[in-house]
Amino acid sequence: MPAGGMRKVLVIGCPGAGKSVFARALHGKTGLPLHYLDTIWHKPDKTTVSEEEFDEKLGAILRGESWIIDGNYMRTLARRLAACDTVFLLDYPLEVCLAGAAARIGTVREDLPWQETEFDAEFRQWIEEFPQKQLPQIYSLLRRFAGGKKVFVFGSRAEAETYLAALS
Repeated sequence: MPAGGMRKVLVIGCPGAGKSVFARALHGKTGLPLHYLDTIWHKPDKTTVSEEEFDEKLGAILRGESWIIDGNYMRTLARRLAACDTVFLLDYPLEVCLAGAAARIGTVREDLPWQETEFDAEFRQWIEEFPQKQLPQIYSLLRRFAGGKKVFVFGSRAEAETYLAALS
C-alpha cells in the first residue's frame, strides 16, 4: 500500500496553484501512476479531443487499481470524486495562482502538450473568476462525495510542502 494508505488520488485547485508540481511530488513519494487531465483533453495543436474520447480515456484510468489524477474539469469531477479515496484541494490565494500561472510561461511542461508563450487573457480571466465560479462548486461536490475519503485542503504552498515532507 502506498504512503498514507492512498491508492486513488485527485489533485484539484485553481490553475496556477501548482497542482501538477504537487502531483509530481506525490507521485515521487508514492509511486502511484500519474495522469494529467490537460494532456488527455488537449492535443499539441491546442485543439481538444471529443468529450466522448476524453470520457473513455478517463474511464480507463478510473478502472485502474491506483492513480493520481491532476486537474479540475468540473464536468467530470463528481465521477472522479466518487471513484477516489483521497483528495488534495490546493485552495491558494488568487495572487499566488496568478503569479504561478505567469511564472510558467515559456517553460516546457510534461502536464501540457504545448509550451505557453503568453499569459492568455481568457485564461487569466478564468483564474480571476475561479474563486467565485468554480471553488463553490468544488466545495459543494466535496461535501457530497467526501464520506469515507481523506480530504486535504491546503491554503498555502508551505502547507502542501509540509505535508509532502512528512509523507514517508
